[in-house]
Amino acid sequence: MMLRIRSRDGLERVAVESPHITIAQLKAIIQSQLKIPIHNQTLSTNQNILLAYAHGDRSKFMDMSNPNTLLSSLNLSHGSIVYLAYEGERTVAGPSIHPAGSFGRKMTMDDLIARQMRITRQENPHCELVSFDRDCANAFQHYVNETLAFAVKRGGFMYGTVSTEGKVEVDFIYEPPQQGTEDNLLFFRDQDEERLVEAIAVGLGMRKVGFIFTQTISRERKDYTLSNREVLQAAEFHSESGLKEWVTAVVKLEVNEDGGADVHFEAFQMSDVCIKLFKEGWFETDIQEDFDPKLSKMKKDVVVGVKDTRDVDNDFFLVVVKIFDHQGPLSTTFPIENRNVPVTMKALKNHLDRSKGLTFVKRISDFHLLLLLARVLDVSSDVPALAECVQTQTPVPEGYKILIESMASAA
Repeated sequence: MMLRIRSRDGLERVAVESPHITIAQLKAIIQSQLKIPIHNQTLSTNQNILLAYAHGDRSKFMDMSNPNTLLSSLNLSHGSIVYLAYEGERTVAGPSIHPAGSFGRKMTMDDLIARQMRITRQENPHCELVSFDRDCANAFQHYVNETLAFAVKRGGFMYGTVSTEGKVEVDFIYEPPQQGTEDNLLFFRDQDEERLVEAIAVGLGMRKVGFIFTQTISRERKDYTLSNREVLQAAEFHSESGLKEWVTAVVKLEVNEDGGADVHFEAFQMSDVCIKLFKEGWFETDIQEDFDPKLSKMKKDVVVGVKDTRDVDNDFFLVVVKIFDHQGPLSTTFPIENRNVPVTMKALKNHLDRSKGLTFVKRISDFHLLLLLARVLDVSSDVPALAECVQTQTPVPEGYKILIESMASAA
């Protein structure tokens, strides 16, 4: 049978053959199994013995002092507790720990806390504000409003600068090849074209700073800010950028006080925890038709408030960013890439004819024009050289001027 031995070291167990052994035999077993010499042991069924520190005090507990007394006479049986006071010091062997559970080792409380993903609202963005160049913002919203009538989604990447204070300025928008529907926006990423865009941006002293997209007119009937699909797409581009000030902008129609519709811009950052969840693969990316669009579904439980859940309100992932506007260094009068009508050299000729009253560098100070030229010029030398002229507003070398005008004339 098993007896529990309670001492100053805690609760330990010893195995005995039966309740019919003597106190002397039990002490011998304790010496063997717990490594406490017999002459140092004082046993009792009274727990107060553990409070008696002086040897004289312990002598008051005499119920187990006779070495010939049988355990059974003291009503000790399997599982009973015997209290043990002893002199001296000993080393208590700790329990053997074996790898356990799905993590391959014994879990501590710190391990468990570390493995809980707690989702809270992030109060402050990493960017102080986002400011849109008026012309590029207007060119984007005008197309989705007048041509697409906000019936299908449209998107692009925003380029500009980031100040040391975290102020983001957007000076042009690149619209990749894409297909939009009422609920979905699919980019057909063209790596060769994006390489040209990046070369122009570097020459202009700019970089990719955000993602912009529109919500369709039917969105007004929905009770969410961003859908689960939009959260996933925004998180993907934010994560890809590696830029902590990265901004996600939404363009939509809102009903005004007169019952008409106004184009409205909103800006957000995806929260730090959202990007962490995306990078670590927590999001359920296979979105089914019956999923609630205002909730993002997780592959594992997360903690929201005090509740374990796999459905997270998308608003938890959004950090509002203040919006301003400015007049940037570029114009946006040249036809924009990847829209309904292909951009050709004929557009270049028309543009140059319309702008004869300006200096040549002013006439080419348009990202979308530079992108057309970049398709035929050398991306490693010609494109940066022209972009640098635009950035510094210095005269374009005569050789480039002749080349550009000849390309326009041949159209």
